[in-house]
Amino acid sequence: MKIKENIFGGISVAIIALPLALAFGVSSGLGASAGIYGAIILGFFASLFGGTPTQISGPTGPMTVVIAAAVVSLNSDLGLIVTTIFLAGMFQIAFGISKIGKFVQYIPYPVISGFMSGIGIIIIILQINPYLGLSSNSSVLDILISLPSNILNINFSAFMLSSATLFLMFFIPSKINKILPAPLIALGVLTPLSVYLGLEVDTIGEISSALPSFVMPSMDISHYSTILSLAFTLAILGSIDTLLTSIVADSITGVKHKPNKELIGQGIGNALCAITGSLPGAGATMRTVLNIKSGATHKVSGMIHSITLLLIVLFLAPLASQVPLAILAGILLKIGIDILDYRFISVYKEAPNHDKSVMLVVFFTTVFVDLIAAVGVGIVLAALLIVYRITKESEISLVDASSKDEVVRLDLAEKNIRIIKINGAFFFGSSTAFENKANSILDTKTVIIDILDVPFMDLTAMFTLKNLITKLEKNEIKVIILAKEHDKIQLLKLNKTHVFDKVEFYASMSEASYSLS
Repeated sequence: MKIKENIFGGISVAIIALPLALAFGVSSGLGASAGIYGAIILGFFASLFGGTPTQISGPTGPMTVVIAAAVVSLNSDLGLIVTTIFLAGMFQIAFGISKIGKFVQYIPYPVISGFMSGIGIIIIILQINPYLGLSSNSSVLDILISLPSNILNINFSAFMLSSATLFLMFFIPSKINKILPAPLIALGVLTPLSVYLGLEVDTIGEISSALPSFVMPSMDISHYSTILSLAFTLAILGSIDTLLTSIVADSITGVKHKPNKELIGQGIGNALCAITGSLPGAGATMRTVLNIKSGATHKVSGMIHSITLLLIVLFLAPLASQVPLAILAGILLKIGIDILDYRFISVYKEAPNHDKSVMLVVFFTTVFVDLIAAVGVGIVLAALLIVYRITKESEISLVDASSKDEVVRLDLAEKNIRIIKINGAFFFGSSTAFENKANSILDTKTVIIDILDVPFMDLTAMFTLKNLITKLEKNEIKVIILAKEHDKIQLLKLNKTHVFDKVEFYASMSEASYSLS
């Protein structure tokens, strides 16, 4: 382990994490202290127990948006909010123990793109009021509706601070940004300036330098469905956010992370955040990349990051309390802009229509309806579109005496044989088309069902096949099935009602032809 590089990486990341933790804490509604201690507690324990050596965890934009929604939905009841966060941590631990971490990679990219861009827009909209120097509002629609009147009531001092912050965030040269992060420069320059000029702007207020006390979870039966829904949203969102960051870390370091162990570490960290009233979080991409670029190779860097933040809180809390909310609004506005998925946006015109549809549905559902609903709707819609495409590519053809091949036509006509051939997936999406074809062949003596070119069958298709065979046998029609050995075995396992007793199975058309000659 490179001790010096890991210590330097942890300290460097702590400098970036400080203003972000303050901003996320205030934005969540739990307060700046909750944001700072969320970064400290989650950052330490997720590193200690997690499965990504260079991962830096802490409050993130998406998680903060959900917590802000929870604060409103649960009427700022800290006990209920703590229960929600604690359950989210337990869900993540359960995900890790169940070894489902690897399944995150199967979430379609348009779903992730629409979701992340939606989160970015939510963060941007939620910062409009603080940017203008007005009291914050957690409703996206309310903010947009009241925007014209709010502009007339703007606090110009706050507006200038926010604009100056945003300017610094965008235009500080990258060489300087690598040494001193732009958020820290904004805090270090504009906060003293605000105090010196005596600007009438809202500030963070008192930040306790004492260690957080334990908060007991509480449960209200009338809110249980809301709590479970929000907890599951936090768990899913935090897991996706974290594991995507882990994949980024893998691509830079070449060291493969352990997804299930990472989820357990995140769950432990978030559960501990809950019982201390701190803000939960996830793996943070920007902070993780900086950690790696600073030379970190080991989980100790994440723990050093947390210890550094703790020392800052213990000794510099009075200074942090003077930070204007307008500066934090400028920082968060830039974060919201950065979260937008520019990779998808850049290829939007060229992207397939079905992917664009999924992305847009998820995006608007995220912004205007509900976060977990957005992911659910996106996955279902993406799945339905995939089913539609697979169904369209599946071909079910009927070969009989009307065949274009004269030799085949004469032979089939003479023997009174019809062939149903399936090319492609045979599943619930294509079973209806198969059934329609089958209903037109009841005027023959022998039916050959060719499933040799079927890559997979599901239970719906197998039951459809059984129903057809039952119907054909009632009409005294002989049934032959051409199938690969594993498909034959699979079908015979379902022969509880002896439907396949009279069916002849062959591995090729030539074998079937020989039996009919």
